Amino acid sequence: MTGGFQGRLPFFVYGTLRPGRHNHARFLRGRTVAEVPARLPGAVLYEGPGYPYAVEGTAGEVRGELITVSPAVYDEVLASLDALEGHRPGDPRNLYERVVCQVTVEGGGTVPGWVYVAAERLARRLRVEGRRVPGGDWMG
Repeated sequence: MTGGFQGRLPFFVYGTLRPGRHNHARFLRGRTVAEVPARLPGAVLYEGPGYPYAVEGTAGEVRGELITVSPAVYDEVLASLDALEGHRPGDPRNLYERVVCQVTVEGGGTVPGWVYVAAERLARRLRVEGRRVPGGDWMG
């Protein structure tokens, strides 16, 4: 997983932004051109207060969808998702960081995508005292 890459990448979503969940309806419905089941290898999913956190790790996999946003509204959606996730580039108070990860799509193949993962200070705490989501699927 890497940060710093810029581009109009799809988003890997694994919690309240997944199809059928309330934030998908609020921020993504009608603004996407593709929604494909996908997996994020090398990460572990932890329960949060009402939403999950993906934490970078070596043993695990997170299940979700790879969402491709319509180019006409991409910048607006990106700004909205950053606000929703409380992500401000370079801010040490972030709960989530937006990073580029290689995502495995259903049917095979990997593609780069934006993923909101737990910021490192929170990830350290979750690794010690967090409750893992069984099977890495928050909706499962």
